Amino acid sequence: MSIKEQVIAIIAEQAVLEPSDVSEDSTLEDLGIDSLGLVESIFAIEEAFDISVPFNANEPEQSDFDISSVASIIKGIEQLVVEQKK
Repeated sequence: MSIKEQVIAIIAEQAVLEPSDVSEDSTLEDLGIDSLGLVESIFAIEEAFDISVPFNANEPEQSDFDISSVASIIKGIEQLVVEQKK
């Protein structure tokens, strides 16, 4: 399973949706994921990829990690995975 597929599966699980219902253009808000669901998604992603996401749950808009769309989350995770392997 690719990083993209895994991230979409995790986000879909948090949104109680099928992965096919999650598009890269979707925002977490579009998918019905609230702040708690966002934090749970970040934890699940960190666990799945054994990475640490630079995310401030108290001030998500101040984070270096872009959570504006599913595509931006996938891109950020891909970068973190590459950096971790160095």
